[in-house]
Amino acid sequence: MQPIHSIQVLRALAAFMVAIHHVQPDAAVVAQRFGLSFTRSDLLPWMAGVDIFFVVSGFIMVHASQEMFGQAGASFAFLRRRLARIVPIYWATTTLFLLVSLAVPAVLNSGAPSLAQIAGSYLFWPVVSVQGMVQPVYSLGWTLNYEMLFYVLFAAGLALPARWTLPAVVAVLALLVAAEEFAGPLSLPFGFWGQPIVLEFAAGMGLAVLRGKGLRLPGALRIAAASAGVAVLVAAAHWPGTDGPWSSVLWRGGAAVLLMLAAGCGREGVKLPRPVRALAAVGDASYALYLVHPFVIRGLREVALRIGLASPALYIALALSGAVLASVLIYRFFEKPATRRVRRWLGG
Repeated sequence: MQPIHSIQVLRALAAFMVAIHHVQPDAAVVAQRFGLSFTRSDLLPWMAGVDIFFVVSGFIMVHASQEMFGQAGASFAFLRRRLARIVPIYWATTTLFLLVSLAVPAVLNSGAPSLAQIAGSYLFWPVVSVQGMVQPVYSLGWTLNYEMLFYVLFAAGLALPARWTLPAVVAVLALLVAAEEFAGPLSLPFGFWGQPIVLEFAAGMGLAVLRGKGLRLPGALRIAAASAGVAVLVAAAHWPGTDGPWSSVLWRGGAAVLLMLAAGCGREGVKLPRPVRALAAVGDASYALYLVHPFVIRGLREVALRIGLASPALYIALALSGAVLASVLIYRFFEKPATRRVRRWLGG
C-alpha cells in the first residue's frame, strides 16, 4: 500500500519535536561554557512528538495491514515485517550507545547498566535501570517497548476472525490501563504497559477505521483540524497540570488525534508542493531521526565546546540540521538495506 505523504510529513515533524526537546539542554551547556545566557523554548510540549508517533502507529498498523485481516498466517507475517523494520537500527543504536558508554562515559552522563537492563533493552522488555527508572540502556527505547507491546497484541488479534481483530486489541489495551488504574501500582511489566499513553494506539486505530469507511475531509476542514491540534499543543505547554499521565493523554494525545485526522483523512491525488515532498522524505527517515539525533546533538556539542563556538543558536541550528542529514543518510544506506536483509532472513 502506498504511503500517505501527509502522514510522512507529520512523522517528520514529530521526530523533529523530540530532537528540539533534546538539543536544548546541550545548548544550555554551550552557553554556560562561554558565559552566555540561554532560555529554552517552551512554545510547544516538544515531547508530544511521542504522542503523535503513537497515534500514527495505530493508524498505520490498520491502514497498511487491512489485507491481512482474517488471513491464515497473518500474525507471523505481520510480526516478521515489524521486526525487520524496527530491530536492526534500534539494536545498532543500542550497541553504539553501550560502546560509547564504555569508551567515554563522561560524555553520556550515564551509569553502567546492569546485565538485566542490557538484556531487556534488546528484548524490548521493561526493566528498571540503575537510575531507578523503567527504561532501556538507550533511554529513547522506552517508546519502542510500548510499540512492541502493540505489535504483539495486533499480531495476536490478526489470528482472530477479522471482525474481532481491532475490538480485541482495544479491549486488551483498555484492560491493562484499567488494571493499573484500579488495582495498581502493578509489578513490571504490567505497571509499565498499563499507562494511559497506550490508549493513543487505539485512537490511531479508530481514525484508520474511519478512513477505511470513507471519511475524507476537504482542505478547509483539514486545515481547521491541524490548526486546532497545534492550538491544543500550545495550550498544553502553558496550562498548568497538563503533564500527568491522564492529562497528558487528554491534551497531547488529543492534539495528536486532531493532527492525525488532518494528515490521514484527506483526499488523494493532490499534487504536493516541493517543500512538502522534502518533508515527506524526512518522514521516511523519521525512525532513524528519532534514534540517531542524540548522538549527533551530543557529538556536535563536544565539537562546539572544543572549537569555541560561542553561539547557542548556531549550535542548535547545526545540531538539528546535522541530525536530519545523518538520519536521511542512515535511512538510505543502513536502515533500508538492513530491513530488506532481515526480511529475507525471516522469510518475509
